Amino acid sequence: MDDLLLRGRMNLPITTGAAAPAAQRTGQDTRTKDTGASFRQMLEQMAGGQQLAFSKHAAGRIETREIPLSQAGLERLTEGVRIAQGRGIQDALILMDGSAFIVSAKNSTVVTAMNSSELKNKVITNIDGTVIL
Repeated sequence: MDDLLLRGRMNLPITTGAAAPAAQRTGQDTRTKDTGASFRQMLEQMAGGQQLAFSKHAAGRIETREIPLSQAGLERLTEGVRIAQGRGIQDALILMDGSAFIVSAKNSTVVTAMNSSELKNKVITNIDGTVIL
């Protein structure tokens, strides 16, 4: 095939699917305020109803290492996960009251926990960020 002809075809835009509605092509917003408000409410409900889960490993570590975790501490830990999620962190180290929690912020799941005596001379890897509470 002719090189000039081939280069000419490489620059043509490729379109697939149906054409966009006229309102979208002109940049007009086709959503109503009610739709946006209901979506926002639904999103807030989903985020508010999200519970922090503990893996079987983490639950065992918290019990055997006698890491104190009261209801207030659990709420603070949940807030730390929300902070991590807000920053785009997927795997976080959350330091709180002398304890460390490795959390999958993406899944809202505590993966493991360590108390203050176990944190000395340790290297923690495979985390995206740290939240200090």
